[in-house]
Amino acid sequence: MSDSSLRAPAETAVKQCMDLGSGESCAVITDDKRQAIGEALYAVASEVTDDAVIARYPPGDQHGEEPPEPVAAAMAGADVVLAPTTKSLTHTEARTDATEAGARVATLPGITDGVFLMGLDADYESIAAESERLLDQVAGAEEVRVTTELGTDITFDLGDRAWQLDTGIVHDPGQMSNLPAGEIFTSPEDANGRFVVDGTMMPHGKLDEGQTLEFEVEDGYVTDISDDAVRADVEEAAEEVGRDAYNLAELGIGSNLAVEDLVGSVLLDEKAAGTVHIAIGDDHGIGGDTTAPIHLDGIITGPTVYADGEAIELPSAE
Repeated sequence: MSDSSLRAPAETAVKQCMDLGSGESCAVITDDKRQAIGEALYAVASEVTDDAVIARYPPGDQHGEEPPEPVAAAMAGADVVLAPTTKSLTHTEARTDATEAGARVATLPGITDGVFLMGLDADYESIAAESERLLDQVAGAEEVRVTTELGTDITFDLGDRAWQLDTGIVHDPGQMSNLPAGEIFTSPEDANGRFVVDGTMMPHGKLDEGQTLEFEVEDGYVTDISDDAVRADVEEAAEEVGRDAYNLAELGIGSNLAVEDLVGSVLLDEKAAGTVHIAIGDDHGIGGDTTAPIHLDGIITGPTVYADGEAIELPSAE
């Protein structure tokens, strides 16, 4: 795909989402497999400010793996960070250090040219408004329950953990977002029940029609995984961090009305309006206290969500 075709979404990211100023510094962090998107973002950023850099490194082996030290230093030293990478930098110390230093950060994990074009062809002010509407319905709830006709029935105890907005509007120091954006999410303190993924989950991508992945959860940890490939990824992470790899890390609700169909990209599909995603592994970067080398999101379609027993109104792209 030509660099010119990536210019429009790059402008949306740099100008609307990040609001990069002429007096600010910008670090574009990319890797060898996402170079075209990185260069498109850098081209727009360098037209806005003279203090723009691009750092490229070999793709990591897994999501949440720390980048090389010079890359982490570039992130921590910038006002704005855009990170289109093969493996996610969202749940890394490098990203946490950058936002704690005041950087505005947007990670674009696993981004492809197609998802970049599709996911950033959206009105992010409208997405922010829809996310706020969702937040109003769940804020303050002590317990959230998710059910589906396929067998999901899981209850989350939120404790003192707050819901967070991922709107794509990253204008204040220390803020971060995924791009494409559009969700509210939290890291629950406890969870019990069962969830059935029927949408998208790595390492599979978009699941075939009728295919499901089942997970049993007890006292905030996944105790049984039906799928061999997902189980193998979690077991590999557990060799490094033990039980923390099985941590029930996240509950999220999609709010991007522009995403009408799942395409097999977790980054985009977890934002689809009216879906729920539940993640396993690391949550230290989203308000939790568990550090793990994985963060595996599974997208669930057709959910009903209850906040303290009352069904909430989910967004719909229809």
